[in-house]
Amino acid sequence: MRFVDMHCDTLYELLQKKKRGEQYFLYKNEGHIDLCKLKKGNALLQNFAMFVQKEKCDNPKDEVLKMAEIFYEEMEKNKEIILPIRTYEEIVQNEKDGKMSALLTIEEGAACLGELKNLEEFYELGVRMMTLTWNFPNEIGFPNLPKVRKEEAEKPGFVFDYTKPDTEHGLTEFGVKVLEKMEDLGMIVDVSHLSDAGFYDVVKHTKKPFVASHSNARAVSGWVRNLTDEMIKILAERGGVAGLNFCADFLTEVPMGTHNPGTMEAVVQHAKHMINVGGIECVGLGSDFDGINTNEGIPDYSYMPQLADVFLAAGFKESECDKIFKENVLRVYREIL
Repeated sequence: MRFVDMHCDTLYELLQKKKRGEQYFLYKNEGHIDLCKLKKGNALLQNFAMFVQKEKCDNPKDEVLKMAEIFYEEMEKNKEIILPIRTYEEIVQNEKDGKMSALLTIEEGAACLGELKNLEEFYELGVRMMTLTWNFPNEIGFPNLPKVRKEEAEKPGFVFDYTKPDTEHGLTEFGVKVLEKMEDLGMIVDVSHLSDAGFYDVVKHTKKPFVASHSNARAVSGWVRNLTDEMIKILAERGGVAGLNFCADFLTEVPMGTHNPGTMEAVVQHAKHMINVGGIECVGLGSDFDGINTNEGIPDYSYMPQLADVFLAAGFKESECDKIFKENVLRVYREIL
């Protein structure tokens, strides 16, 4: 069984090592994803997000370009194992040639700096998917940002409330233009992290399938990073896909401050719910590896085959697992790329 994962933050981790003057390798490292783990986990295609914390850098675009440089350096070093792709046909060819594929994405639309020409530049660079926001408002729109509980705000270790979505602030006028340009170019719109209001703005202003690259079901775990049942239905009707996120806190609710180890079974629970709501074709994988605390049930990418075993043991047919683990996402890529 082969796997397609719509989201990881490995490039960000490699860039941090470079900034610290440390050695960094995509082939083998201590993170959740490296090429050895991808091979052991039967990866077909891995999306590599260029994640930017806009509040911690002077120029989000420059950060993206630095990660793109690392990406292509590592692709060249390991071209006998993995190749970057820009079209669906390249994925097919790489599989025939016995090589894995890598797709370059952006997580944080602030990298565009409010200018469409930068989006076009990213497309020419090979970017084929963009997460419109991360956890801060930007020129495109607003995120579902956790809100501080006022009664706790002055205390050390103040508490965030992850249960109140933003239903008022959506996309900006520029954000709508970004959607139009992305669809025109052939770049996949990603609504993970986007506010609830922003989600419905995307529905209103797009025609093609879009994705929530790393988001689970809010009915199972109430974090606002997850999708409501209505969102799942709409995403499915549009032909889009939501990627199951392996973050333990997005999978299972536990009391604040309690250790949440994470399990494979919790991933299955979200998949079952999302399929019951939207159908078998609306669910994929979006691990968020190297961007989350380690899920002890799925410590790194090499455990993907074991995850498949848990799905099979839970009653999923092999044909259904194929859809969840690769075919649903590949269908969207075939249509848009």
